[in-house]
Amino acid sequence: MGYPRQIYFFNITLHSILKIVIIGSGDVGIDLSLMLSGERQDVTIIDQSREALKRCAESSDILVIEGNGTSPDILVKAGVPTCDLVIAATNSDEVNIVASMMSKRLGAKKVIARVRNEELLGEAAPVKPADLGIDVIINPEFSLAGEITLLVKRAAASDLIEIAGGRMQVIGIRLPAGSPLIGLSMEEYAGNNANIDFRVVAIYRGGITIIPRGNHLFRANDQIFVISLSEHIKQIIRSTGVGEQSVQNIMIVGGTRVGQRVAQLLCQQDRGWKIKLIEPSYEASYQIASENRNILVLQGDPTDPGLLASEGITDTDVFIAVTDDEESNIISCLMAKHLKVPKVIAMVSKPDYIPLSQTIGLDASVNKKTSIANEIHRYVLGSNLMQVAGLHGIDAEILQLKISANSNVAGKQIKHLRLPEGCMIGGIVHDQSVSVATGDDTLNPGDSVFVFCRHAVINAVADYLR
Repeated sequence: MGYPRQIYFFNITLHSILKIVIIGSGDVGIDLSLMLSGERQDVTIIDQSREALKRCAESSDILVIEGNGTSPDILVKAGVPTCDLVIAATNSDEVNIVASMMSKRLGAKKVIARVRNEELLGEAAPVKPADLGIDVIINPEFSLAGEITLLVKRAAASDLIEIAGGRMQVIGIRLPAGSPLIGLSMEEYAGNNANIDFRVVAIYRGGITIIPRGNHLFRANDQIFVISLSEHIKQIIRSTGVGEQSVQNIMIVGGTRVGQRVAQLLCQQDRGWKIKLIEPSYEASYQIASENRNILVLQGDPTDPGLLASEGITDTDVFIAVTDDEESNIISCLMAKHLKVPKVIAMVSKPDYIPLSQTIGLDASVNKKTSIANEIHRYVLGSNLMQVAGLHGIDAEILQLKISANSNVAGKQIKHLRLPEGCMIGGIVHDQSVSVATGDDTLNPGDSVFVFCRHAVINAVADYLR
């Protein structure tokens, strides 16, 4: 499945209201339905849990239908035969596959399915997704594991997102008190580093997300997000006063799907990293060890200081906690940080925990629910505009827009655009070349631009740029 955030184009017009049916009102289904209904989409959600549906109905203008998402009668009642998009997002791969097959046969234009078991629809599977009526498969564990792997590769980063096929990156960096950026304006920072093409596209400060202008001043503990060409990322890190960290020893806590996939991806990097995985369950640790001969698997309590000490926590460069218990993840990461581990990464299930984790000293936190909802959400935004990624824990989205010949902005320089407040164009893909956007750049038909914006102005950006 590889790394996350691959980009797909769907032929759904941006300006129309989409009829979307979501099957499954678990955490992902609820988050997704609230997100989409808030953007004026026509959302219906199907689930067998009356209590979960009640919560959906009370919190937004969503049509809820109680029933089995694999039942043709229920699917017809939900309007699947005339809908633009079906999202099968239950916790069961088998239910999602059957629901997708039924939906496609009934006439759904596009179908997205959440499938976690690679054996069912992976590259080696005898049946392909298209054979089952599935247009796009979402694997939340694989997506999250890819994000964590990127954070390990750039240990100085709090966030790292690859765009434009990996040729550009968006990196999040938390500024320490001694950073040379403190007190400088964005214009001064750019002037001091004129040999690097980059742009600061967002600042997270005191719980508030800022899409900055040139006169914004940097403060200690700001989390800044910078877009640049991938080959310039090391220079960006050095310019902030945050040293690039050397990584040799990695400790992973939790033999979950995410934990196993992270360990496998890290082994594939072939960088000589020494990787240990700690799993509390004896049975699970034995099975993981038998299936992954190149990973050292240990059985024990990851919150036990004695175990961590005996397994070399003081020599660990990166500590990753990805158990299914988010409190345990946070506690073990805090313990590792107390023991001077340079970088700790925690998986949390509640998005509200992400800004909290930043204030208590965790270097990075990732959220499976947010990752999967963001990944599905970008396919809903249309053939010319799509969400590439949401940034964990802050109110900022990365959108990619393809400029059409009829666009309001075609042929205009960026500095002459009247973009909505709370957004910024950060990067441009022209023909086969990529570049960081400047005010003097002209947007031509066929160009793709990366727009950074607050969630509340996505529709305003779409209305202006289409």
